[in-house]
Amino acid sequence: MKKRKRIVLIAHDNRKEQLLEWARWNKKLLGDHELFGTGTTGGIISRELGLDVHRFKSGPLGGDQQVGSKISDGDIDVMIFFWDPMSAQPHDVDVKALLRLAVVYNIPVACNRSSADFIISSPLLQEEYDRKIDDFAAVLIEP
Repeated sequence: MKKRKRIVLIAHDNRKEQLLEWARWNKKLLGDHELFGTGTTGGIISRELGLDVHRFKSGPLGGDQQVGSKISDGDIDVMIFFWDPMSAQPHDVDVKALLRLAVVYNIPVACNRSSADFIISSPLLQEEYDRKIDDFAAVLIEP
């Protein structure tokens, strides 16, 4: 059974063109899903490809935290995040927190074109998937 996934698209400034190129190549597949994006990235994808993208704020202005909140609420299934490994970001701590939440809530994350290609072409993207989430309560110190 086909299952629409909730996919968030994020790219640092030096990687926006690469994400746009990848999204253009995968426009039909992306159009089958519910898309989200941080401010500028979501706007570019929407404007250039005519896809409906629910937009958060720009990453440095709180968009990364908004995405993280959606992940922790179970409202994001996949994150495509073309981050720039060669440039320091003023919001690096937000990026690290976002990636940490993606791991905690066990969602697939693509950080480059190759991993994004593997995710977008996976048959699991088209069907129901029971994501297993670790119980971290045992490692948290309770008062």
